[in-house]
Amino acid sequence: MTRYLVVSAVAGEAKYVPDAIPVVLTGVGKTAAAVATAKALAGTDTTDLVVLNVGTTGALKDGLAGLYLPSQVLNHDVNADALRGLGLPMADILPIEGGDGTVLASGDVFVADPVLRDRLAERADLVDMEAYGVVYACREFGVRVRLVKHVSDSADDTALDWPAQVDASAKVLAEWVRQETGIS
Repeated sequence: MTRYLVVSAVAGEAKYVPDAIPVVLTGVGKTAAAVATAKALAGTDTTDLVVLNVGTTGALKDGLAGLYLPSQVLNHDVNADALRGLGLPMADILPIEGGDGTVLASGDVFVADPVLRDRLAERADLVDMEAYGVVYACREFGVRVRLVKHVSDSADDTALDWPAQVDASAKVLAEWVRQETGIS
């Protein structure tokens, strides 16, 4: 029987997740997300566990709105090519099973700058600050993970209105969780 664990950066993103599903709040950024996820996984039986990384995302391309299940997450603020050039292994792009084909850029930079947005849009559709850390930790523990992201802004100056958008996103995210898990 499949069990679920919801992982979100902040309480507002998971506000409407059914009480029967455990929720881990990681805090902001890839490092906090990786550590909180790893701590949660280390303290539980991971047999038949699926982690649902539920949260808001910025759209890097015009016209993107609604709910997405990314198929890849890339660590956008690491110089992977330089590290690989030094002979160091670097997995800066991680695949996610069951995705919809979108690519999520994940990094510790809050994207509200149009120049950065355009640069990231060359490689990805969406952007957040935690997914890479969550996926990385899940891979290390051999746990299945799905990314469930709702567009809250356009990763430009509208991103500064993020606090006002979180509640609407949280309702859509929780509805997806209810439908996916069958847990009300």
